[in-house]
Amino acid sequence: MTQTVEQLAGLRTVVVESEERPMAAVVMLHGYAMTPEDMAPFCTSMGAPAMYYLPEAPLQAEVSGRAWWPIDQERRAASMAIGPRDLSAEHPVGAEMARRVLCEVICEVENRHRQLPLLLVGFSQGGMLACDVLLRDGLKVAGLVLLSASRISVDEWEPLADRLARLPVLVSHGINDPDLAFTAGERLRDLCLAGGADVTWVPFEGDHGIPLIVWRALRKFIQRTMAAPGPR
Repeated sequence: MTQTVEQLAGLRTVVVESEERPMAAVVMLHGYAMTPEDMAPFCTSMGAPAMYYLPEAPLQAEVSGRAWWPIDQERRAASMAIGPRDLSAEHPVGAEMARRVLCEVICEVENRHRQLPLLLVGFSQGGMLACDVLLRDGLKVAGLVLLSASRISVDEWEPLADRLARLPVLVSHGINDPDLAFTAGERLRDLCLAGGADVTWVPFEGDHGIPLIVWRALRKFIQRTMAAPGPR
């Protein structure tokens, strides 16, 4: 695997390329207070022949790293003092702007790889954005992966859930996640199921992260998407 950095739709983007002929294109979104470099090792170790695009979120996070939209840290701390959160009622300020730039990223990747299946992967805040853009903008992808995420704007998401019909979706969540409640992951899974998605559910013993069991499930998910028959 080779790793380079380029500009994609105006965003600094880490690109991880397989030495073999790519069989899929994967757009992977990092979480809040992270950078693309935090996610790159999962791509380089995947062993699946694909082109991986890891765009850097446009905003500086308050603590460190980057953000797709800002988070009120005082409010977050107060909420977490009560227990892990479910963000289903949140309507994040800045999510619309994040969707616009992500749509541009996806369109550019599609234009580069018209014959390849495209997968959209998001961790935490990146997962919320990934699901948000598919529901609201109706983009067509070959698969969706939501890692340790939550629903947002659920009153607006639920009427759009059928846009996920027949879409392969992988959802994972840690049972002991101290940030986003395990029940938030379960309800995200249930929303995808209610929309008719083909859901693979991967709960795990652990917190807010991507352990080996999830890495293996993601690898299998990507490989299965590459092997799926039919038009790309």
